[in-house]
Amino acid sequence: MRLVFAGTPITAVPSLDALVDDGHEIVAVLTRDDAKVGRSRVLTPSPVAARGEELGLRVIKSNRMSEEVTNELSNLDAELGVIVAYGALIDEATLAAPTRGWVNLHFSLLPELRGAAPAQRAVMRGDSETGMTIFQLTAGLDEGPIFAARTSPVGADETSGDLLERLAVEGAEFLTATVEAIGADTLNAVPQAGTATFAPKLGKHDSAVTWSAPSEVVDAHIRGVTPEPGAVSLVDGQPLRILSISRPSEDAEVPTLAPGHLGAVGKRVFVGTGTSPLELLSVQPAGKKPMPARDWLRGRRDAETLVLA
Repeated sequence: MRLVFAGTPITAVPSLDALVDDGHEIVAVLTRDDAKVGRSRVLTPSPVAARGEELGLRVIKSNRMSEEVTNELSNLDAELGVIVAYGALIDEATLAAPTRGWVNLHFSLLPELRGAAPAQRAVMRGDSETGMTIFQLTAGLDEGPIFAARTSPVGADETSGDLLERLAVEGAEFLTATVEAIGADTLNAVPQAGTATFAPKLGKHDSAVTWSAPSEVVDAHIRGVTPEPGAVSLVDGQPLRILSISRPSEDAEVPTLAPGHLGAVGKRVFVGTGTSPLELLSVQPAGKKPMPARDWLRGRRDAETLVLA
């Protein structure tokens, strides 16, 4: 089929590659504008833009559906639009541009976790299972009828970054099979059923760790905000990024600690929660490079009185 592909982050690249490999004609790639990245704030194309250009595809960059963009897409005679994490709303005029409309690969089992951060919120909730849904895009937020859905487990130690990386690969194969069935008219969309929940985009306010919560809640929260926006605690008013933690085994020697208090057993560092302690594996102090937690704690003269807030 003649397809328009819309996507922005690295998680959308496997789907673009899979559609190209499957023989579809990608008449244009729609992605968000170049953004300033890193400490030096260098203006950088999105991963999808970069990959589209590598493939020699027509790349359209826009953060919103202007009349100019809509007209450009309408003149491409595309049969179907495919979206994977584009990051902006598609208005009704643009929805009508491809003859078959648009389909969206979404990383949750709709109507669960509609919105911008479904994989992150699934991990933060402590879910043991999530999935992917391919649905017909409508003007409402992830409300369209469903063509296909597939479940996928959430690993006990997976961060949201790990989960998204895996779903991006699994979703690419799932997407190509579904697009093929849509093109062959062998698949019909059915309305969503059940109560909707929502997964709003994560912000800096989601970084704060509440150490007084139960250990499983703290663990899920930290994994859910890793790598972005990242888990952060304060030490003497300075931010300390919590890069990785783990749940100690039942037979491990673990100190008794109040929430946020630190303790070492041999080379292992633990931090207290509202229930049992977690092992602190790696951290990044403000203005410094990531380091093992034991090295960070060993370098502190006040190690015995430190508290993460």
